[in-house]
Amino acid sequence: HARYVRGAASKVRRVLDQIRGRSYRDALIMLEFMPYRSTGPVTKVLRSAVANAEQNMGLNPATLVVSHASADTGPSLKRYRPRAQGRAYQIRKQTCHISIAVAPTTT
Repeated sequence: HARYVRGAASKVRRVLDQIRGRSYRDALIMLEFMPYRSTGPVTKVLRSAVANAEQNMGLNPATLVVSHASADTGPSLKRYRPRAQGRAYQIRKQTCHISIAVAPTTT
């Protein structure tokens, strides 16, 4: 899990949809060449999930696939932008929670 990651959940989901169901190696290669900013936090969470599976359950990273990948909306950071005649417009900087799970292949 990674919580309170800056960025909209919808933009993170378009990356997660591409790696869901793929092997760990394929997912890493895809993330490396995607042109989206959200690939950084997603790569970090994926590496963490694989490291946890390797350390805690003794699984081989070569046999792991991305079994679950989701992004939920988090709280928005509220900022204000000065406007004309003393007004202020609210700016919402969105955050999200990224969750990735890996499982060994069944073949």
